Amino acid sequence: MAVLTHVLQPDTQAILLLCAGFGQSRQAEPMPLSLGEYNALAQKLQQQNLRPADLLATDGKNWVFDEINGSLSPQRIVHLLERGAMLAVAVEDWTNKGLWILSRSDETYPQRLKQKLKHLSPPILYGVGNPDLLSEGGLAVVGSRDIDGEGLGYTQRIAEKCAEQGIQIVSGGARGVDQTAMLAAISVGGKSVGILADSLIKAAVSMKYRSGLREGRVALISPYDPSAGFNAGNAMNRNKHVYALADHALVINSSYEKGGTWAGAKEELKRANKIPVWIRLEGDIPQGNHQLVKLGAIPFPLQPWNRNLLDLLEEAEQIHKTENQRNASKQLDLREAHQPEIQSNVISYQEKECTLKLPKDAYEAVLPLLLHHLSEPKGDKEVADLLDVGVGQVRLWLKKAIQERFVEKKKTNYVLNRDNKQLHLLSVN
Repeated sequence: MAVLTHVLQPDTQAILLLCAGFGQSRQAEPMPLSLGEYNALAQKLQQQNLRPADLLATDGKNWVFDEINGSLSPQRIVHLLERGAMLAVAVEDWTNKGLWILSRSDETYPQRLKQKLKHLSPPILYGVGNPDLLSEGGLAVVGSRDIDGEGLGYTQRIAEKCAEQGIQIVSGGARGVDQTAMLAAISVGGKSVGILADSLIKAAVSMKYRSGLREGRVALISPYDPSAGFNAGNAMNRNKHVYALADHALVINSSYEKGGTWAGAKEELKRANKIPVWIRLEGDIPQGNHQLVKLGAIPFPLQPWNRNLLDLLEEAEQIHKTENQRNASKQLDLREAHQPEIQSNVISYQEKECTLKLPKDAYEAVLPLLLHHLSEPKGDKEVADLLDVGVGQVRLWLKKAIQERFVEKKKTNYVLNRDNKQLHLLSVN
C-alpha cells in the first residue's frame, strides 16, 4: 500500500478499498459497501475515535472481527481491504487518464456536498479538470434529454448569458439540456461543472470538453466508477449532487410525474435547505413545468437578456416571497373574519344540545337505523355491510333488539316485529 501514498491519502485508500468496484460489476465478490453500509461503518469508527486509515494497520483486521457485527459481515470488510493489488492497478490507470480521486476524509472534498447532503454525500468522488470549481456554486441548468429546438435555443442563450456575467453552469452532462448548457458556456469562455452518472473516462478524453479542461474552466465529476455504463438508478440519484453544487437551479423543461428532471426538482423543493428552483414558463412548455410551480418552483423572469442575471433573480425571488406572504396574510384574515361566526355557531349548538335528549349508548343511537334496514328480512352480514360495522357488533345489537321485542328472527334472517306498538316512537316506517 505504501507505493500509493504519493497519490492518495491513507483514508482515501481505505475508503476506495471498501466502496470502489475497480471496474468490476457491483455484484462481484466481495461486493463493495453501499453508501448506507459505509455510513454505518464510518459511524462505528467515529464512536471509537478511529479513522478509515486505521483499518489498514496491522491490528485493523482484529478490530473489524472484534467490533463489526449485525448486517455488516466482518469477513466481507476484511476481504475488501485486502484488494490492494486491484487498487494499485486501478489508481495507476485512472491517474494516467488524468483523473483524480477525493474521499469524504479529504480536506479538498467539496464542502457544499457535505453541508447540503450530510450523510448522503458520496464517500468517493472521481474527477477530471479543475477541482476548485466545485466550491464556486453557480446556476444549475437541468431538463429532459428530449427537447425541441426552441427549448435548446433558450438553454444556449441562458448559458451564454451566465458565462458573460461570470456565473458558472452546473449540470448533469446528459444529452439534451444538460450538455447544451455546459457546452454553450464553455464555448464563450465560461466555466462549467458536470456531475456525470456514467462514463467519466470517456468524457475526460472527449473533444467537446478538451479546451475547457485544458484551460481550467471545466470540472467533470462522478460518484460512480469512472468506467461504469449508463444506469437509470445512478442517473436519478445524481440529481441531488447537481443541486448541492449550485446556488440556484433553472428547470428548462420537465415531464409530469416521470423522469429524472421531475424527480430531482421535486426532491429539491422538499428539502429544508433547498436552493431557489426556477422554472421556465416562456414558449411551448410541458405540463411538468406548470406543475412544479404548484410545488413551489419560482417562475423564471421573462426575457432576462438585458439585465444582470443575479440581480434580476434576487428581485424576482423577493417579489415571489412578498406575494406568498401577502397570500398567507389574506388567508389568515379570512379565517379570523369567520372565527366569530364559527364561535357563535358552536355556542348555539351547545345551547341546543342542552335541550336535546342524547342517546345513552351506541345501541340506542343506532336502533332507528337498524330497524329501518330491517323493514325487509335481512341476514346479519347484510346488515353489518349496510351499517359499515363488524358482524359481531351487529349480532350484539340484534340480540338486544330481539330481547326488547323490536326485532324477531326467522330462520337465518331478521325482520321488524310489527306487533310491537312502540315502533312508531322510533320513527320507523
